[in-house]
Order: sequence, then structure tokens, then C-alpha cells
Amino acid sequence: MKKLNFKTLISFALLMSMIVFSACNSGSTSSSGDQTASTGEMFKVNPVAAVNGSYTVSPEIPADSLVAEGTVLTVTATPDAGYSLDCIYKTVAGSMWGTMSFEHFNLEEKLTVDKDMTIGATFVETPLVENINVTHDVVYAQPGVKPLKYDVFSPKGAENLPCIIIIHGGGWSSNVEDIMRGLARELVKGDQYVVFSIDYRWIGTGDGDEIPNTMNMLIEDVYGGIAHIMEHAAEYGGDPTRIAVTGDSAGGHLSASASTMVERIGDGGFADGVYEYMPTYLPEGKTADQFREELLVAMKAAAPSYGVFRGETLGTYVEDLTPEQVDAVSPIKNIPDASVRAVPQFLTRGTNDFLISDEEVQSYVDVLEAAGQRAEYVQVEGAGHAFFDWKPDARTAATFEQYGVPYAAEMKAFFDSIFY
Repeated sequence: MKKLNFKTLISFALLMSMIVFSACNSGSTSSSGDQTASTGEMFKVNPVAAVNGSYTVSPEIPADSLVAEGTVLTVTATPDAGYSLDCIYKTVAGSMWGTMSFEHFNLEEKLTVDKDMTIGATFVETPLVENINVTHDVVYAQPGVKPLKYDVFSPKGAENLPCIIIIHGGGWSSNVEDIMRGLARELVKGDQYVVFSIDYRWIGTGDGDEIPNTMNMLIEDVYGGIAHIMEHAAEYGGDPTRIAVTGDSAGGHLSASASTMVERIGDGGFADGVYEYMPTYLPEGKTADQFREELLVAMKAAAPSYGVFRGETLGTYVEDLTPEQVDAVSPIKNIPDASVRAVPQFLTRGTNDFLISDEEVQSYVDVLEAAGQRAEYVQVEGAGHAFFDWKPDARTAATFEQYGVPYAAEMKAFFDSIFY
């Protein structure tokens, strides 16, 4: 991996995320077929043929695919026998990957036309989801413009199960927690875990915040999400004293950070020689010090997938931090000695990953092992970047089926070795 290429890609991600933010906040509440005030601009809306189900759109898309801006489309999905809805979606240009999907999870949803887009519905085999209670969009904090939230995937009848927390990727500047639902469903298989998939602020001003968000703030969001999850875990059948984290790409960095930097949780600020993380959320009456002591005991393991672990490869996303602050947000600089706190790690990387090098992961593994930590590093032959992502396009779904499913099983086996 050439450092220049990495910086170029993540800079592009930050720029595109500003475009994507407006799409993220373009929900509709109009009735079926209604139209909001239009500027007269027309956009192309391309319906994608569904597999294992069907859907209707009202009003119908014209033959030339041109629809007035502000039109509210009511999309109604019908699964085939033996299948259940995965999502109703629209996909627009944006993010570091070129497109961004916005997904909804009811059989009838309203999509507002605000730019060129593809729309559709996807379906999954019913046995994959029939034993899972899914709770979407639990808000845990709102430190800026965007409410921060998480989704819960809990086996039906769950009671006192270990909790796995997933942190999504996207260059720290795109995507939301929905992109990890494929991995969440795989980790829930066997009814041994309650899985939480969390969102966080985008870095910079991609969320619309006037003051740019810096990397330490994202880590504070992750700790805030964990604090909220621990407070409410029992409501979903989870055990707040048994926590593991995972995440991919940017989420690989954030999950590694969450597991290694627990000692830095505090209210001392992030400057002038003191670099502590004040969680974005704390339960009423609980101090940062109290939460830190609880999480030091509860954090049992991590599985950072194809992440960034070194300050020099965090690139433009830490250019506004001092060298000392960069060290403070770099997992490789914050690994506890296993004699003080063991935090076993399971790491994956595709051999064809164009963004994360073998050296990036291996250097982290080397320092983990030097600290006496258990580290398992699996090279996924033939896989590229982001194979744990789940999106509604056929290519991403096929990649997840080829690589995500079997290596999620390996990840789960690692967690089983910790908790069972």
C-alpha cells in the first residue's frame, strides 16, 4: 500500500461525505403519491429488478425514468415464499466507494426524489432472520447535528448473553450502522450473542457540524455508545459485564481503539499533555472514572478487520492533531501489557486489499504479541477491501457470501473461545 494512495482515497471520502450528508437527511413524511414543492428539476430514477420477491412503486416511474424533484415514491415490497425483506433502498452517488445506499426496513417505505438514484428491494432467506429480534435506531447521544444511534440484533428469548459491538467503516466519513447488518446476522447465529451495530459522528464537517469533528471525538462517540449499550444491555438479553468489539476498515481502527484505550477514558480533556476520552454519553449519575473501571473489566476481546493502527497511516484525518494527540488515537501506541489487562484480538485482511497493507496489520500484531497479548491474524485469500460490508447491490452481496460469511464464522469461533 502506498501512503499517498491511502491519503488520496480518504481525502476523497471526506469530500464526498459532505455531499452524502444531505442525502442522509432527506426523509419524507408525505402520503402515498404526494409531491413536495419542486424546483422543476428532473432526476433519473432507475428501479432495479428484485430477486426472491417483488415490489411496486407509486406513482409509477415514467418510461424515460425522469421524475420531478421532491416527488415522494411509495415502495411496497412483497417477499416470495421462504424469504423475508432485507431492505427497501435508494442508492445515490457519494462516499469513497462511489455510491451510497439509504436503506429502510418496513415492507412499505416512502423515498423522496432529490437526485439521480436507483431504487429497489432486497430479500433474504427467512431462516437467516426468523429467530432475531431487530431494534433499529436506538439513539444514544446527539453531540452535534446528527443523532448517534445503534441497532440491536438479539436472539429471541435471549438472556444474559455476551454482547458484541460492531463499528462500521467508510473512511470515518461515510456509511451508517446499517452496512454491518450482514455481519450482525452471522454473529447472532447459534443464539449465543446479542449484537449491537453503532454509528458515530463523521470526521470533519461531513455531518453538517460547524466545528470539525476530530478523531478523538469519534473515539468518544464509540465509548458513549458502549456506555449506553452496557446500561441497556439487559433489556435485549445481553450481559453488560461481557463485551467484545469488532469493526472493519475505519471501524477496524475504532474497534481496536475501543479495546486498547480503555485506560484513557476520563474527563481530563484531550490537550496539553493529558489525552483522555470523555464518552459522548454517560448514564445519569455515573462518572467517566466509574465507567472506565467497569469497562476495564467488561472488555474481553476485539476483532478489528482490515483496520488502520498506526498514526502515520491515519493520513489527512489526523493532520489537525499534534504528534502527541496522533499517538493517543493510534491503537498501536496504546496496547496494554497482558499481565495488566488481557484483550485478545482476531484480525483479518484480504490478500487483494488495495487500501490496507499486510504491513499495517502485521505491525500491529507484532506489538500485540510483544505485549503478551493473544493475536490471531488471518489472511483471506483473494479478498479485497470491505468484504464484511452488506449493501443491496448484487456485487457486494456476492462478495459477502464468498468471504464475509465464512470469515464471520471464524470470527465467531474466536469469540466463542473467549466467552464459551
